[in-house]
Amino acid sequence: MSGHSKWATTKHKKAVIDAKRGKLFAKLIKNIEVAARAGGADVSGNPTLFDAIQKAKKSSVPNKNIDSAVKRGAGLEAGGADYETIMYEGYGPNGVAVLIECLTDNRNRAASDVRVAMTRNGGNMADPGSVSYLFNRKGVIVVPKGGLSEDDVLGAVLDAGAEEVNDLGESFEVLSEATDLVAVRTALQEAGIDYDSADANFVPTMQVELDEEGARKIFKLIDALEDSDDVQNVFANFDVSDEVMEKVDA
Repeated sequence: MSGHSKWATTKHKKAVIDAKRGKLFAKLIKNIEVAARAGGADVSGNPTLFDAIQKAKKSSVPNKNIDSAVKRGAGLEAGGADYETIMYEGYGPNGVAVLIECLTDNRNRAASDVRVAMTRNGGNMADPGSVSYLFNRKGVIVVPKGGLSEDDVLGAVLDAGAEEVNDLGESFEVLSEATDLVAVRTALQEAGIDYDSADANFVPTMQVELDEEGARKIFKLIDALEDSDDVQNVFANFDVSDEVMEKVDA
């Protein structure tokens, strides 16, 4: 069981109701804007935009904010920023590999934010390529369990290109090649199965098992990184057991 996925899922639920809600909204809005800029405002022909909108709706972002973001991104309304994606690489405490995905209109600010968060929380930056080889780009879909079994989910997605279905406790994680993400998501929709999120993420090929102290340190580092408005996603190759997770949560 992937401690990171489980932790990310738990954190996503908390994020919707905690003080960082505004920050979460801003990041989801930015995703929509960028997707609309890259592929246009028509969701039927822009699967990335479709997923970005779905994710925002699941997190209770108001529809008017979503509509405005689509219009800004597609150039139908003034005020859209010119965002670029930048990846930073580094190592956190206990040698955990960290990939930091930024979406920013100010490269210098993003680099400074990332560097400060890393150095203040026991991490250090690494050269491009020295960490990313430990990850593969995968389609990751999180499906709430409800009354579903693993076989229900597997049966719906197997022919669409899904590679595996993992049990995360309260939800299932469906992994595929990043290029099969839309096909797998569509298969779930056609089977009438709801999902929480569908993203192309970086999934680690090997994981570092952490104890309670190590888990607390890496969570602190990731929180500090995600506190930056420019940081969209943080991927890390740690694994935390259920027992350790319970102690950290307590």
